[in-house]
Amino acid sequence: MPTLTNSAGPQNLTVATTGASGSLFLRQLLLALNRDRRVKTINFIASDNALRVLAEELGIRGRSRLLPQLLGKSSAKFHEQANADIGANVASGSYPSEGMIVMPCSVGTLARIANGFAVRLIERAADVCLKEQRPLVLCVRETPLNKIHIRNLYRAADAGATIYPMIPTFYNRPSSMEGMAHQFVCRVLAHIGLPQPDAYRWKA
Repeated sequence: MPTLTNSAGPQNLTVATTGASGSLFLRQLLLALNRDRRVKTINFIASDNALRVLAEELGIRGRSRLLPQLLGKSSAKFHEQANADIGANVASGSYPSEGMIVMPCSVGTLARIANGFAVRLIERAADVCLKEQRPLVLCVRETPLNKIHIRNLYRAADAGATIYPMIPTFYNRPSSMEGMAHQFVCRVLAHIGLPQPDAYRWKA
């Protein structure tokens, strides 16, 4: 079972985004990580298909200043990596990444990760997490699921990934889409050892 090496939570994370709906969730994740002082470095990878989704859902155009567009400002924490750069730092097990979140994760990306087709950097970085037994969280976004998807979900989970479908909560009665996305992000971050102070917690 993948475990965190830093008891205070991971300081160095990889975040990837792919061509599935849910860009609002990605933005909330990046904003939360930028605010979190425990996190020192985030390597960010966006697939080409993710750019189209970002344009459709958030009005973000092109790769130029992608992260400042998502964050609303520049941040020294973030390092954007090209998905075509298979020689980037996160492609090596010797690089001290402490985990990876793919949000949203398309079923195409899921299939490549689950079956070891590490042709692009996103899949290679995920493969490194699996082989080094580091946390890998796949926030899969698809419905309905066919048998191929279900088999690939099992294969990825069996290899050590956490399948974290993008299913928001409603018991906290979110008043906005941003609030709904933020609560989901809080749960994902708590799962990897980064609990957020403003997360809603169920009280019986």
